[in-house]
Amino acid sequence: SAAFWVVGALLAPGSQLAGAGVGLNPTRIGFIDVLRRMGGRIDLAPEPGQGEPWGRITARFSPLHGVDVEAHEIPALIDEVPILALAATQAEGPSRFRGLAELRHKESDRLAAVVELLTALGGEARAEGDDLLVRGPGPLRGARVLSHGDHRIAMTALIAGLISQGEVI
Repeated sequence: SAAFWVVGALLAPGSQLAGAGVGLNPTRIGFIDVLRRMGGRIDLAPEPGQGEPWGRITARFSPLHGVDVEAHEIPALIDEVPILALAATQAEGPSRFRGLAELRHKESDRLAAVVELLTALGGEARAEGDDLLVRGPGPLRGARVLSHGDHRIAMTALIAGLISQGEVI
C-alpha cells in the first residue's frame, strides 16, 4: 500500500514522504524499480530483523519519463499497475505495461477500470490487447469517477486528486 503514497510524493511538486516500518520484501517492491527507472527519487533504508524485510522509504517530487514494463516484471508489481499508470500520465513520453491479462480478473476488470479512470481525468490511456499504453505528460482534471468496487482504483483516484485541476470524487 505504500506505493500509492510514494507516487503521490513523486507527482506533487515540493513533496517529500518518509515512511517507517514499510515492508521491503523483494517480491512486493517491483514498483520501486519501475519508478526509479522513470526517474523517481526513492531511497530505501532496510532495518535489521528477522522475518520479512522492512525498513524506511523516502520519496521526493521527481520529474518522470516514460518507461516500458515487460511482462516478466508484472508479477512483482501486479497490484501497483493502477498507480504506476497514474504516474505515467505525468511522465514525459509514452509508457507501456505489457502482459496484463491477470488484471482482468481482479476485484474488477482492473485494466479496463484504469483506462476508464485515467481518461475520465483527462489522461491519455488505452488498452491494446493485454497491454496498457499511457502517454504523458498531461494535466489532469477533476471528475466523478467509479472505483468498480476495487480499492486499488479508489486509491489511485485519491492520489490523482492531489495533482488534478479540480476535485476528484
